[in-house]
Amino acid sequence: MQNAQILSVGAYAPDLVLDNQYFNDLLGEDVGTWLSENVHIHRRHWCSEEESTADLAEKAALKALERAGLQASDLDLIIVATDTPEFVSPSTAAVLQHRLGASRAGTFDLNTACAGFVTALDTASKFIQADAQYQRVLVVGAYAMSKYLNKTDKKTVTLFADGAGAVVLGAAPKEDGKGFLASRLLTRGEFNEWMGIYAGGTRYPINAQVLQNKEHQLQFVRKFPKELNPEIWSAMALELSARSGIDLSEVTQFFITQININAIWETLDRLNLPHEKGHTIMQEYGYTGSACIPMAFNDAWEKGMVKPGDVVFFIGSGGGLAFAAAAFRL
Repeated sequence: MQNAQILSVGAYAPDLVLDNQYFNDLLGEDVGTWLSENVHIHRRHWCSEEESTADLAEKAALKALERAGLQASDLDLIIVATDTPEFVSPSTAAVLQHRLGASRAGTFDLNTACAGFVTALDTASKFIQADAQYQRVLVVGAYAMSKYLNKTDKKTVTLFADGAGAVVLGAAPKEDGKGFLASRLLTRGEFNEWMGIYAGGTRYPINAQVLQNKEHQLQFVRKFPKELNPEIWSAMALELSARSGIDLSEVTQFFITQININAIWETLDRLNLPHEKGHTIMQEYGYTGSACIPMAFNDAWEKGMVKPGDVVFFIGSGGGLAFAAAAFRL
């Protein structure tokens, strides 16, 4: 039997940095104070006009491969988690495979919105566990939501940002105790029409009326219950603990969807854990959706906050509503 271990991580954010003052000026009102105090966002990175999701994914992937000491030709599978794909079809993973020169790798995209990276991490781990032909798998969370923002909508334009994070998973003997420990996927589909990009698919094809009404851009249709994320995130953490046999006090870091620092803190409070166990990066990068968890993991990795032997929990949520959680021993 083989298990999936995290060999390396990499991340990338575009060069263009926009601080809160930019949005004060853009919208003609003070939105920066609320952003700083309530969600802890001070700055964010956006793509240039020439950059796209595949560009972000490629740079994060190259960093992860370099740190793993691998060539792209060593990869057996590439999974890209995104809801801002390069094209409607074909997959962004196919574009990435060609750019990297990963000639041996199969590919597919996965879309569970901002829960996508953790869902892909779970999926990749199961591939490695189930089939010995998968020895090296690249998992990328990539997000270029700035391309879909209505610049006059303060509910969305101020929060969302661009970036990518990647991990390389490798097969290792299951008995060594490292690697994938447990996971949980959950969806609350009754919320599927509350937030999303609703035009561009088969239900609402792009036409002149859609463009005029800006229905091809990200929309918050209804306000989500404030307690929803903390309730489900904390329940998922408890389930991971029970299934892995790891006490929550033994978890070094919790990497949780980076949209609202107060929701992360409330989750840790419910679990009777210190806030320092929930590493955050939204203050510098804004909300990067399916990329935010691997980007936060990369930041902690680079700062020496996690090391071999540590247990980490990844907990994500996104439109749908989709939720995903996974536990690993590094």
